[in-house]
Amino acid sequence: MSELLLQKKHSSYYYVKSKLSTGLPLFAAIFLVLLIALLLLHFIWHGAPGITWAFLTEAPRNNNTEGGIFPAIYGTVFLVFIMSLLGVPIGTATAIYLSEYARQQSFFSRSVRFGVNTLAGVPSIVFGLFGVGFFVQFIGKGIDTAAQTTIWSKPSLIWAAATLSVLTLPVVIVAVEEALRNVPQDLREASLALGATKWQTIWRVVLPNSLTGILTGTILAIGRGAGEVAPVIFVGAVYSLPQLPDSLADQFMHMGYHIYVLATQSPNAADALPLQYASTLVLLILAFSLNLTAAYIRLRIRRSHK
Repeated sequence: MSELLLQKKHSSYYYVKSKLSTGLPLFAAIFLVLLIALLLLHFIWHGAPGITWAFLTEAPRNNNTEGGIFPAIYGTVFLVFIMSLLGVPIGTATAIYLSEYARQQSFFSRSVRFGVNTLAGVPSIVFGLFGVGFFVQFIGKGIDTAAQTTIWSKPSLIWAAATLSVLTLPVVIVAVEEALRNVPQDLREASLALGATKWQTIWRVVLPNSLTGILTGTILAIGRGAGEVAPVIFVGAVYSLPQLPDSLADQFMHMGYHIYVLATQSPNAADALPLQYASTLVLLILAFSLNLTAAYIRLRIRRSHK
């Protein structure tokens, strides 16, 4: 009788444990989705009435309290595009080296991984100060000294993009390296057995089969870079700039910084609140649009591979 009771208690214990192991993650996932939905609905409810064609296409006026936000939209998209061109190739090359060439337990490989993990935990404002010291004061001033100009030793679009590319490097490296590791080793061995070199195997076999992972890293980098404000304040973003940047050496408006200015430096915070909501909603739509575009390209590549 006692053994039967022990078996029932044992089975009921494992039954409750199994339910908790599946129910808690499900509850966390549902809670997260509801939280995101509530945030989106909140900003849509308060921000949608302020979004008009003039708001999206005009330049700001009267201390950013009137007019539109087109220069900020243009500057943010341009910044993210340049950041991706700078950061994704470097991050992909680093991931290829760590995954395909480096010995996993070598001192250099472990040092690189430690550096990547350290960069991932550095506050974003530190990257802004690094951008000022390294890109603006060191590289930019060096270029101006050599060329006898005064163009590059000041905050600009190219230095902001370079700073954000360094900030997003850990995201790209981790995502691409994971994608490279998911490529079956048999494909590499078959390519080498057919006479292909190491680089030919990587270029024609490994990279095409990990392209979706590279795009995943790009999507994560875009999402991180589009919303960062602290670094770009130091290295290129300005309070208000009606004209659009026409070169990499120009300064620019940024959506995140524009929202920060509206929230903290407006003469009348109550009057600026609808503009804050509308600008925030546009920034969310912009970030989602960039991510969805990259995700759509990734989906097309997956389908073509299938």
